[in-house]
Amino acid sequence: MKTRVNELLGIKYPIIQGGMAWVAEHNLAAAVSNAGGLGIIGAGGAPAEFVREQIRKAKEATEQPFGVNVMLMNPEADEIAKVIVDEGVRVVTTGAGNPAKYMEMWKAAGVKVIPVIASVAMAKMMERGGADAVVAEGMESGGHIGATTTMALVPQVADAVSIPVIAAGGIADGRGIAAAFMLGAQGVQMGTRFVAAKESIAHDNYKERLIKARDIDSEVTGMSTGHPIRVLRNQMSRQYLKLEKEGAGFEELERLTLGSLRKAVMEGDVVNGSVMAGQIAGLVKKEQTCKEIIDELVSETEELFGRGMPGNS
Repeated sequence: MKTRVNELLGIKYPIIQGGMAWVAEHNLAAAVSNAGGLGIIGAGGAPAEFVREQIRKAKEATEQPFGVNVMLMNPEADEIAKVIVDEGVRVVTTGAGNPAKYMEMWKAAGVKVIPVIASVAMAKMMERGGADAVVAEGMESGGHIGATTTMALVPQVADAVSIPVIAAGGIADGRGIAAAFMLGAQGVQMGTRFVAAKESIAHDNYKERLIKARDIDSEVTGMSTGHPIRVLRNQMSRQYLKLEKEGAGFEELERLTLGSLRKAVMEGDVVNGSVMAGQIAGLVKKEQTCKEIIDELVSETEELFGRGMPGNS
């Protein structure tokens, strides 16, 4: 499984772990990187010094490349951007905005910049701005989503830019990876599958809810507010959708979800917490180590392609 993404990032396999807030910390990131993929520390809404601490702990646990995901809406995004340079992080992925203001600093430090995008227009803008690759994320993914499916988005982005495209959203096994490559991607980013990893700090209740999920168990909240989020159906999501249908304002809806992801991930409250997961959750059947997950993904993909990968150049 050699593509431009392997070469760009210096990793064995073109498999990137999603930068999920609260879940994607140093233990998971280091385990994914040690298994041959690219582990990602999710900065989320965390303070800059916490991110620095996570980076240093990841360095102690792996000698392989790993990255940091920066949510650009984080009030401390400016400080986190500097921490990434100070600590010698090799790769950064970005979400919830345009990373243009940090691009010059990151590029000067040799950081590979990979924005997560949900449209062709944004992909083109990121390429013009100096991005090294883009993650084309379809609406099948968990958490914050765009409006286009992975199968429709990836080939259009692949046709529109010359930098490598990494597919995300609805990918959990070798069939999904093979499909992504056939659509023009040269790597994949996966979140939901890694939430159930043994090295994931997600509460056992969260993992159990994910493993027991069916194909129809996810739904999208926040469509009316312009901040759609895919979660597994529970009491909190039902209450949210009821208020949304009744015309509740953004502030009232935000109060309902304040701290809800932490509640689910850290405290195991899968009734009132926000259990973010992609539509592919129904394919996640058991808890495995990151090495077991990646070895299985690679084996399945190579079997499908007979060890001949498309898109190599």
